[in-house]
Amino acid sequence: MRPESTVCPSLVAWGNAWLSGHVGLDEAADHVEAAGGPAVVGELPLRKHLANLRSDGLRELRLALPAPGDPLGLSGPPAFNSAAVDAGQAVIAVLADRNLGLVPSLDRRGSSYVGVRFDVHDAGPVRHDLPSLAEAERDLSDAMRAATEALTSVDGPVGDRPGRPVRGGELAPGYPGRAHRVSTLATRLAAVLRLADSRGLTTGQVAVRESALRELDRAVRRALVAAHHAIFEPVRHQ
Repeated sequence: MRPESTVCPSLVAWGNAWLSGHVGLDEAADHVEAAGGPAVVGELPLRKHLANLRSDGLRELRLALPAPGDPLGLSGPPAFNSAAVDAGQAVIAVLADRNLGLVPSLDRRGSSYVGVRFDVHDAGPVRHDLPSLAEAERDLSDAMRAATEALTSVDGPVGDRPGRPVRGGELAPGYPGRAHRVSTLATRLAAVLRLADSRGLTTGQVAVRESALRELDRAVRRALVAAHHAIFEPVRHQ
């Protein structure tokens, strides 16, 4: 699955909105499938699997956006971590007595059908070292400033920019306004990162640019994870 796909963020945002009573199951599933196409978990349609998980005590959905060397949101076991890093994203379903990891891949059946298949893995305990929304927003702001300073010091070709404003990052009903703002900004920055171009630069200039972009990418992923978990933050901190 391409890391830039929004299917896991959509599943977490709309799934949590459903679990917290802000939307119905059909509406949540419709938004997930709008992001990635028809979705199945194993052999079950997404709606049926989510309903089954809720009957089994599903409490919340958590987002993992790992990269090589940075298993953001993951806590094992190795098979799940490896699959999630390869996909660039995963969802952790938190149940009363266990956690399950959902890893997406393209589901192609025939010449015209393109959807998403989630493979189910055992998942480790929820990580409690992830940033809060306020921490992630502050880190994102700091990383933006540092990247801007580093990149403006490098002479070289200016990379392409999107022809129109990048859309995306919208969360579901029930999320605080700050979470919507952080998610939207992080999504736009992620799009800019994908357009970064180091052609025409010296080896030293490439090193400066890659270091700055790597730190910004880390802050972007942390901001997206924090924003998608923010719907439950008041509950956790009571």
